[in-house]
Amino acid sequence: MTVYRKWQRVTLLSAVGLSVIGLSGCTTIYHSEKQDDPNWAPSYAAEEDSESQSSGSIYNVATAKMLFQDKKALRVGDIITVTLAENTSATKNADTELSKDTGVSTTAPTLFGNIPSVGGGTTDLGVSITSANAFKAETDSKQSNLLNGTISVTVQKVFSNGNLLIRGEKWISLNQGNEFIRVSGMIRPEDIDKDNQVTSTKVANARIYYGGTGPLAEANEEGWLSRFFNSGWWPL
Repeated sequence: MTVYRKWQRVTLLSAVGLSVIGLSGCTTIYHSEKQDDPNWAPSYAAEEDSESQSSGSIYNVATAKMLFQDKKALRVGDIITVTLAENTSATKNADTELSKDTGVSTTAPTLFGNIPSVGGGTTDLGVSITSANAFKAETDSKQSNLLNGTISVTVQKVFSNGNLLIRGEKWISLNQGNEFIRVSGMIRPEDIDKDNQVTSTKVANARIYYGGTGPLAEANEEGWLSRFFNSGWWPL
């Protein structure tokens, strides 16, 4: 019996330890945002050798500026400004109500024309059963997000159909921490306006991140133990 209790104690401690390790890992991933991340590094235009590329003419296709054409980002390394105009709102309501009433009754049987009874003639053998069930549930959920601003990113890749893959980040150092914005996605050259800007609502497969690091951001976080007790893993 003592061995069994020790085994239970070891199992419980192991489970708690694995939970702590898992939650610590999640915390590490959550705080993985850092500056100079190579996954968000800008792309630069390839350097061209002027001597090898010289064709004997003063016209250069790479640097030519058309008189009747706006200068837009069309090549790898070009800079384009993304105007953040995200405004989403969602509302969901659900109201469910179920009720069921059931009743069964039988009259008292007769025996030779008489109704038999029990308890000295005060109670007959008639049966009456009734049941009632009721269920009611109501939910209300609302969520809204608003993000405005601008960020300049670089063209990472040009596809064969002309679409551009863009990616970039902006870091702002404040008093006791850093604020960052990261944007990536795919755009069409037709959606770039004359000011070399594109709206975030026209970025396909968009990934927009806004967050912060430092003491202020950490103060607004719930501790890993509190997150565990408030998560679906806690059975109560």
